[in-house]
Amino acid sequence: MYALRSIKGIGRRYSNLILKIAQVDLNKRAGELEEKEIEKINDIMSRPTDFNIPKWFLNRQRDPKDGSFNQLISVQLDTKLREDLERMKKVRMHRGLRHYWHLKVRGQMTKCTGRGVAKGYDIKKSSAM
Repeated sequence: MYALRSIKGIGRRYSNLILKIAQVDLNKRAGELEEKEIEKINDIMSRPTDFNIPKWFLNRQRDPKDGSFNQLISVQLDTKLREDLERMKKVRMHRGLRHYWHLKVRGQMTKCTGRGVAKGYDIKKSSAM
């Protein structure tokens, strides 16, 4: 269970659900798994809806391009996020513009925070001169 959680896109509840469907002991370590168990886990991760995992459990719901429900893992997750941001910027959505301008996107206050990226070493250099 804990080894699956180290994969980007797989959380605590999803890894628990995968192992229960694959009928693998939750306390088993990753090195102790047999080939059949690993293949079963890979199968479930690649096609979660075929194994009756509910659509609301997946991390990519109603994909804007094709309307599908998927569970994205590692590099797929990064790629889709980048594509979504580029799409939002291209159609000039408010969220896309906020990303483009490097401003806060989710409605946070910006009067006194988020003015710039101040790194600790930059501050030390400028004050030493």
